[in-house]
Amino acid sequence: MAKVPGKYTLENSENFDEFMKTLGVGMMLRKLGTTSKPTVELSEENGVWTLKTISTMKTTELKFKLGEEVDETTMDGRDCKTVFTLEGNKLIQDQKASKGKSAKYIREFTDTHMIMTAECDGVVSKRTYKRQ
Repeated sequence: MAKVPGKYTLENSENFDEFMKTLGVGMMLRKLGTTSKPTVELSEENGVWTLKTISTMKTTELKFKLGEEVDETTMDGRDCKTVFTLEGNKLIQDQKASKGKSAKYIREFTDTHMIMTAECDGVVSKRTYKRQ
């Protein structure tokens, strides 16, 4: 099984604009989202995980424990109750929005990449990140 913690840089993105549009993200933020090449850092210490997303427009950091609900404010400003679970080499993030749309993210880890599949209302985006 591939290890999960690491640093990943966006390499390829498919259908991300359509996914963001389905979430209700405005045009300016979608434009920034589709042109930025974020770096994702995942780490774990004593059962507490940190998911840090670094981009030119914003850096976010979310701390969580597997299976425990956390409050999350997304990059596009939605307030969510989020739960992360780990199934084999997949980190699953289930966002339940208090207002607006909910989304699900599945991050699959290999020795060389993290493949993130994002889904909202049947619209799916796939983003591939290279392990650093």
